[in-house]
Amino acid sequence: MEEVPHDCPGADSAQAGRGASCQGCPNQRLCASGAGATPDPAIEEIKEKMKTVKHKILVLSGKGGVGKSTFSAHLAHGLAEDENTQIALLDIDICGPSIPKIMGLEGEQYMEDNLGVMSVGFLLSSPDDAVIWRGPKKNGMIKQFLRDVDWGEVDYLIVDTPPGTSDEHLSVVQYLAAAHIDGAVIITTPQEVSLQDVRKEINFCRKVKLPIIGVVENMSGFICPKCKKESQIFPPTTGGAELMCKDLEVPLLGRVPLDPVIGKNCDKGQSFLIDAPDSPATLAYRSIIQKIQEFCSLHQSEEENLISS
Repeated sequence: MEEVPHDCPGADSAQAGRGASCQGCPNQRLCASGAGATPDPAIEEIKEKMKTVKHKILVLSGKGGVGKSTFSAHLAHGLAEDENTQIALLDIDICGPSIPKIMGLEGEQYMEDNLGVMSVGFLLSSPDDAVIWRGPKKNGMIKQFLRDVDWGEVDYLIVDTPPGTSDEHLSVVQYLAAAHIDGAVIITTPQEVSLQDVRKEINFCRKVKLPIIGVVENMSGFICPKCKKESQIFPPTTGGAELMCKDLEVPLLGRVPLDPVIGKNCDKGQSFLIDAPDSPATLAYRSIIQKIQEFCSLHQSEEENLISS
């Protein structure tokens, strides 16, 4: 994954995609198209649509395979345990939509009780179909999800994104900018090869002025169910997420240890939090979810104070 240039002019700048620092940037063509300088009418339409959605959370990762979609799904499951809370989970990983499988919804659209799910996976004739789209078509799909889906009254909209900092990320930030995103939760694993890309993700968030709720260190050790001894499957050779968060001044929301039951439940489309309530991973999830709720409540209070003043 290529790093956002250190002296990036920003997507909203008149020099977006045209400056010297833009040369070689993977997002140069999108920025140069004028999307940042000329407001898309859909931004206001989405802003109006999102008035019924209280909190909007993006789940990001610098690298694939770190458990981002698994976290998104279980964040939705955890929040939805409160029957008075309405949750929506949007999967914008256009080329690798795994949310339908993880949620047990392959082959059907879903809106049941207080948890609704939307994914491009519902639009495919088979889970094995490849989505071979260029950036503009992906952006159009994301716009359609945000503008044309009847979300209704929702307390939390969780957006599961693909790895990296590409078209999909720029699009969802651009389209939701006027609707106020609470922030991003960034998922990593402890080893340096993952942290290296997370640093770029944090840089991306700061460039596009996307608040960072915090970082989750996933697969943080493995506790043997028989001997109870902990092993480091992904050794934190450079201090792990804790040291990285300290250096970059971002919150560490928590560490989720490996548990084989998580993978089994994802394959079955079941909530791990319900099936393994006493697992250290479940306890870690619940602590992280509580911190995210506290962040969103504080963010809402700050916005209300700003409006009233």
